[in-house]
Amino acid sequence: MTHIAVLGSTNMDLVTYVTKAPQRGQTVTGREFRTIPGGKGANQAIAAARAGATVSMIGAVGNDSFGLRLRDTLEHSGVDTDFLRTVEGPSGTAHIVVDDEGGNSIVVIPGANGTVDHLSPGDEGLITSADTLLLQLEIPLAAVVAGAEAARRHGVRTVLTPSPVQPLPPELLAVTDLLVPNQYEAITLTGRTDPREAATALLELVPEVVVTLGATGSLYLARGVDPLMVPAPRVTAVDTTGAGDTFVGTLAVALAEEKPVHEALSWAAAAAAISVQRAGASVSMPYRPEIDARYTA
Repeated sequence: MTHIAVLGSTNMDLVTYVTKAPQRGQTVTGREFRTIPGGKGANQAIAAARAGATVSMIGAVGNDSFGLRLRDTLEHSGVDTDFLRTVEGPSGTAHIVVDDEGGNSIVVIPGANGTVDHLSPGDEGLITSADTLLLQLEIPLAAVVAGAEAARRHGVRTVLTPSPVQPLPPELLAVTDLLVPNQYEAITLTGRTDPREAATALLELVPEVVVTLGATGSLYLARGVDPLMVPAPRVTAVDTTGAGDTFVGTLAVALAEEKPVHEALSWAAAAAAISVQRAGASVSMPYRPEIDARYTA
């Protein structure tokens, strides 16, 4: 079975649902509040596990009630948490506002994630045993670089989601195999306003790029091959939180299983389409039979 390692964040999502998100200085009345386990690392781990992979999580939670629930949620989804350490202090949180169109705005408080600034004993061995290492930017950059370098030393494929977006150091780009930004992140990283131009610029830095374009689909570029545009299924979105992580986690499984690129992207798009029709991030992620049923070549 495919083995995916995830080095990244765990957060408790504090989600408020409103008709329309407040502007600066404005107060609005929400209709619902929920606490939902999330974090980009945990989300991608859960998505990959539900898509059929063996998944191991490297990161940290606090010694609070959120930490206990985060660990339990990962384990309940089939994610191995032996390398998810517990540290003194609060777990990470994400404060999310979701409007009636399914859009969201997010403020992340790192908490325990901020302590993941290096690889701990055993982390590199776990990475070595994996087919793919998933990385994001909600933990200190030093750990992301260390993880990617460890993966490269042992021939493990690295997939980086550059979120929250920030300048990517050359040493990280040098050991990234596949970069998966969304449209905003691709434009921010390159200064190019056209997604295709932004993807082309990123391809000068890494061997493969997938730019996710929301309801439009995704754009794949790799050196020496023609660009590939894969549309997303048409659905009515309820909550887009975690859709990108669903896409990445599922895509990593598909690629590790050596599915053709077009099929892998379509399969991941099917998973993301299911997730946006449900509220919440991790709780919205589909299991493999649901993905297979929704997938169309």
